[in-house]
Amino acid sequence: MPIVALLVALVVLVAVLIGAVTGSTPQPDACESQVDGPPVAGIPATYLALYRKAAADYRIPWEILAAIGSIESDHGRSHGAGIHSGENSAGAAGPMQFLSGTWKTYGVDGNHDGKKNRYDPADAIPAAASYLRHNGAPPKMRAALFAYNHSNTYVHNVLNRAQAYKIGSTTSASPAPTPAAECAEAAAITAPNATIAKIIAFAMAQRGKPYVFGAAGPNAWDCSSLVQAAYAAAGLTIPRTTFAQWPYGVHVPNDHAQPGDLVFFNSGPGTSTTTPGHVGLVIGHGQMIAARCSTCHPAIGVETYHRPDWIGTTRPLLRLASTSN
Repeated sequence: MPIVALLVALVVLVAVLIGAVTGSTPQPDACESQVDGPPVAGIPATYLALYRKAAADYRIPWEILAAIGSIESDHGRSHGAGIHSGENSAGAAGPMQFLSGTWKTYGVDGNHDGKKNRYDPADAIPAAASYLRHNGAPPKMRAALFAYNHSNTYVHNVLNRAQAYKIGSTTSASPAPTPAAECAEAAAITAPNATIAKIIAFAMAQRGKPYVFGAAGPNAWDCSSLVQAAYAAAGLTIPRTTFAQWPYGVHVPNDHAQPGDLVFFNSGPGTSTTTPGHVGLVIGHGQMIAARCSTCHPAIGVETYHRPDWIGTTRPLLRLASTSN
């Protein structure tokens, strides 16, 4: 009996150690840090998050981007010609109204899905920021806006609307948004298809729940059970453990990671570069959602996967597709 008790104690100790170190050094929750500021009346949370992210990436004031998005497409809500498909009479398309020639030169793959889609706000908004910067913004903002649309009235309207947004954001008495409604990662995600959207939506909904090694939901998860359950939410079955998930998916180069992929890390007791012990689900923009560790805050949250212990990326959907075929 003493031997049995000793073995049990050792198992518990290993579980605690894995729970404490699986996520490596706790990172700040990107979902909290990327949405920098209060909600702004009239701007959908998804677009506001994209404006702010593009502003940070290209050093263009977010309110300028928001003003352009408001004038060009009412932040994607307008059903005018060319906004969601086709082109308007001037040949412009998408929520930021790019001409095809301009888009060909300055289009951006903002969500890193391998496509530059001018109808996708995750691509169009950073492209607008990039184009403004190319034309001299922010020091030559008026000239950059005039290059965007050759109209002094347009430039005047953008600047006035941007000023109104800036004032509104600093004086707003609205309560802070909840992560589920305002999380930049969730808002900025443009999933390649509906299946991946379901996978990511489930995983994001688990934010804030506890990490418990060996738990399989619904009130607590470990890293591998979280991604397994996320796939199950889309009607797909993948292995339960990190060790089994690593060889299951089709391996892809790390620099090709896209939403829905699994990223693996040499993290935790008994793991190595060939037997990773931690897994996360890619949601885009260099971020993953993962059940990180029992002492992390939050235990399940969003962080970067660009870490020194990142050893590989797999795409289970390719394995599942080949199996079904």
